[in-house]
Amino acid sequence: MADKLEPYAGRLDVVVLGLPRGGIPVAFEVAMKLRTPLHAFQVRKLGVPAHEELAMGAIASGGVCFLNAPLIKSLKISQRTIDDVVAREQQELERREQAFSLGRIPELCDRVVILIDDGLATGASMWAAVIAVREHQPARIIVAAPVAATGTCREFAREKIEIVCVLAPEQLEGVGQWYEDFTQTTDGEVRELLDRGSKIQPASPEKTGMISEGL
Repeated sequence: MADKLEPYAGRLDVVVLGLPRGGIPVAFEVAMKLRTPLHAFQVRKLGVPAHEELAMGAIASGGVCFLNAPLIKSLKISQRTIDDVVAREQQELERREQAFSLGRIPELCDRVVILIDDGLATGASMWAAVIAVREHQPARIIVAAPVAATGTCREFAREKIEIVCVLAPEQLEGVGQWYEDFTQTTDGEVRELLDRGSKIQPASPEKTGMISEGL
């Protein structure tokens, strides 16, 4: 996936944002390849009760809440259930912001923002991130993941959001099935990778100008 993003290597106008937890190890490798410091953008999936892997929506830093209305209607999920899940996940989002010691994200206005997760099934978490990032008026948003459901890719494309992925299966019941090792990333590992990623040295302005020409 990092190879597919190679045209953005060495550009000072590019920002790499990983979605904790699972998106951080993937985003770290991309940031290393692109020679761009790594930052985190906090998002929490709103899982359907008793089927937590199925997202009925997501919340993101900044008070953003995205809901998959067709799914909620088809499963007849009540507003009270939605409110309960949102409240629980909001607490976890705030806990993680403190646990990861997430500081302010860099300036996103007029910049190319690459949002990275470990995989996109319904895409709910990524949609929440996209909605939140749009508020910062970036020049461009690129969604990237190693694997993403074909239908989800089409949804982003319909909204003029560029998406980069390696695998796009028609059926994607769970992201984990596409990984040989899908061990849960710990808070400690996230903190370590963010610390290392923040120290990646960007390219010089001369290099940036050369690579960005014509893009």
